[in-house]
Amino acid sequence: MRYSEMFLPTAREVPSDAEVVSHQLMIRAGMIRKLTSGIYSYLPLGYRVIKKVENIIRQEMDRAGAQEVYLPMVQPAELWQESGRWNYYGNLLLKFKDRNDRDYCLGPTHEEVITDLVRYEIKTYRQLPKNLYQIQTKFRDEIRPRFGVMRCREFGMKDAYSFDADEQGAEMSYRKMFDAYMKIFARCGLHFRPVEADSGEIGGSYSHEFMVMADSGEDGIVFCGACQYAANMEKAEGAVPEKETMDGQNFLPVSEVHTPAVRTIEEVCAFLNVQPQDIVKTLVFNADGKPVAVLVGGADDVNEIKVKNYLKCNELELADDAMIYAATGSPRGFAGAVGIRARVIADYSLTNMMNVVMGANREDYHMKNVNIGRDFKVDDFADLRVAREGDACPRCGKALKSARGIEVGHVFKLGTKYSKAMKAVYLDQNGHEQTMIMGCYGIGIGRTVAAAIEQNNDKDGIIWPMPIAPYQVIITPVNINEASLAGAAEKIYQSLLDRGIEVILDDRDERAGVKFKDADLIGIPLRVTIGPKKLAEGKVELMIRKTREIKEIAVDNIVDELIEYVTQQDGLL
Repeated sequence: MRYSEMFLPTAREVPSDAEVVSHQLMIRAGMIRKLTSGIYSYLPLGYRVIKKVENIIRQEMDRAGAQEVYLPMVQPAELWQESGRWNYYGNLLLKFKDRNDRDYCLGPTHEEVITDLVRYEIKTYRQLPKNLYQIQTKFRDEIRPRFGVMRCREFGMKDAYSFDADEQGAEMSYRKMFDAYMKIFARCGLHFRPVEADSGEIGGSYSHEFMVMADSGEDGIVFCGACQYAANMEKAEGAVPEKETMDGQNFLPVSEVHTPAVRTIEEVCAFLNVQPQDIVKTLVFNADGKPVAVLVGGADDVNEIKVKNYLKCNELELADDAMIYAATGSPRGFAGAVGIRARVIADYSLTNMMNVVMGANREDYHMKNVNIGRDFKVDDFADLRVAREGDACPRCGKALKSARGIEVGHVFKLGTKYSKAMKAVYLDQNGHEQTMIMGCYGIGIGRTVAAAIEQNNDKDGIIWPMPIAPYQVIITPVNINEASLAGAAEKIYQSLLDRGIEVILDDRDERAGVKFKDADLIGIPLRVTIGPKKLAEGKVELMIRKTREIKEIAVDNIVDELIEYVTQQDGLL
């Protein structure tokens, strides 16, 4: 492609509303333009990268035995009502009516549609297993779109759905997709890690997220350097301590202490001269309309997703002032487990707590030397807190490490959540009706592109991994009006095109510095510079964008050198 013919509106200034590097560079590099809040147009350079990622995905999905379909984005309300998600999905679901006053939504995901399709076409076990995938536009009405295409309202997604006759088959389908995802993200040239994750709104019993590692990542993960355990913060497990025999003789006398205007952990520590590990926090939650007191250590935070999953409730939120007062007899900020009128659950880390400080269920008072059994009862112990770096690995016991990541893919074991609700059944070998077992597997296309930029950039712009670069080579004659330079550039350009290399010829009548800055900004992996001095010696300069290494190559050898380098770096060739 000749640069002079390209629709490539680059920009020098950082957009004022772009919060993260990928958003800034995708706009500056002429990849995207904002249409309205959370909705973007992809320009030619950006769309080439999108297609590169899609092609890698298609090749690996096909290789894993999945078959591509294309499902409607507009979905009837009846399917969502049948699955039970019409109201449960909330305001993320953009609902509308047609001219006949029938309810529809724009698809944020396609579990209902694919289940509806399969239940009418698959009748017996002989037709299973099946794995169907699509690359389709989704719409989720995010309350606060941000980070460019990483959290937008309209986005491209690859979603696949497996249907199996039994758990063994479902496990095989899950493993195939897990392995396919490992290959996809490796081929995209990304540094990533699969982590155990919560299934969230999609549902199901088991899932993994695929995280591209980046300091700017919006998700925290913990991982073990000694074994393969890794999980996001929502899912990361706490190790269960061995229960010690509690010796009541070591219990100190409980006492109430007047703590005026003391509410936070820091204030309690300073007032009572204790450490956070000496304090137990009591948070009152509203779980489907009932109060539940959750206890964690003073230095810990409650993991609301873990609490919700443990309680198996539909709705969980911090209790309002009225519920807190009804449970504790005091205003917010002084809750404790002694005498509380609510179910009490505590994090495993408190199993052996002794002589701790907690709220007294009385305004401006705390209690010292509180002990389980003597002073209050814990109904259940569970894993309820947010994991953090330094915690013991739940698999091997070594210390966990932490990092930041960007979620680009998610694989779920759905089980029978949708097939049971929507009666997707088959006849087994004995002619008995059985429910299909499903899996769900998604990749955010735009998020993958943005994550690649977050992981691969410098002060000058994007550094594309070769497999997903919009073009592999850019040829830059320093003066297009000088016949010898233009002629050499044209010859190399045509030779690369003939050999199947994706190449830009920067034929603009611009200063060399402008051309170099644009080449760096858009991140083309290889730049060939043609200048009068080197050309007179029969040479050109090859710069590798990632390392900025510059090599002098004979003009007669440059095409073969470029092809060899591209072949080594590009997983598609």
